[in-house]
Amino acid sequence: MCYLAVTRTRSALHMPVFWRSRTFPDRAAAGAALARELEGRGLAKPLLVLALPRGGVPVAHEVARVLDAPLDVMLVRKVGMPGQPELAIGAVASGGIVVHEPGIENDFPGLAETFARIAAQERRELERRERLYRVGLQPLELKGKTVILVDDGLATGSTMLAAVRAARAGGAAAIVVAAPVASPQATALLRAEADDVVILQTPAMLVAIGEWYEDFSQLDDATVCRLLGLHRRG
Repeated sequence: MCYLAVTRTRSALHMPVFWRSRTFPDRAAAGAALARELEGRGLAKPLLVLALPRGGVPVAHEVARVLDAPLDVMLVRKVGMPGQPELAIGAVASGGIVVHEPGIENDFPGLAETFARIAAQERRELERRERLYRVGLQPLELKGKTVILVDDGLATGSTMLAAVRAARAGGAAAIVVAAPVASPQATALLRAEADDVVILQTPAMLVAIGEWYEDFSQLDDATVCRLLGLHRRG
């Protein structure tokens, strides 16, 4: 758990020190740290690193580079709460996978119809990204491979859960979930379905993934395509 080391000097009492004692400089640095942890796991080959776009791509780029493994994307879209789109109430993934956040119907009666509408919208965006990020490529071949699913952080875990289920449906031999930071709840949720979960930090209070990065700039499609292209040309 993160803590603030208070000193007697006036200059040491700036609040940013509280976060920067544990934050990652950016996604690339987080990916490099995550890669070092994965490197020591002795994962069975062949390996395939799959990023959850967009934020997971720079992290996964470093993981794939260090592990000398292919990099591709697992297309997953979060289904957000109406009026609070950052709050995940589920997710959709390639292959028709749909995940509902546990207990969501109990907490918000009548949400099922709205969920279906938002999920349909997210499927259209998923299909757009499929065409953009994987143009000209064959469908993912996961059979017999250790699949490493990478994102820049896991809050509820529902989006990653959809990715795990999609990878399982695709015949992956083993599924490893990897992220620099995750909530304890998301970590527990994913441990129940993945073969391994590798998280560098599990703060007791995770309000927003961006709080754990000094630079959490939004990524555009061009950056995602450029990073993926570096591996595909290789």
